[in-house]
Amino acid sequence: MPRPTLPQICTGTFTVVVSAVALLAVSGSTGVFEVAVLVAFAVALGTLATALLMTLSAQRRTDRGVPAGAEPAREAATVPGPRPEYAGRS
Repeated sequence: MPRPTLPQICTGTFTVVVSAVALLAVSGSTGVFEVAVLVAFAVALGTLATALLMTLSAQRRTDRGVPAGAEPAREAATVPGPRPEYAGRS
């Protein structure tokens, strides 16, 4: 399973914070158990939001023809060695 990206993590965190504040404000709960249940529900919503974003992102990659687990090749990931423009110079 691929790891979530930074925007996906930020969206999940934002979902947790907003839903926790909204649930606590609307419910008016003051007991420790009630607040813990509402915060746990907010964390579950944030986890669900991140999982859905990861699923949508994987579907977009496979629709474009990129395998789900494949990362795009990066220029910096090449093996270090002599560059062709410097070969032969002393």
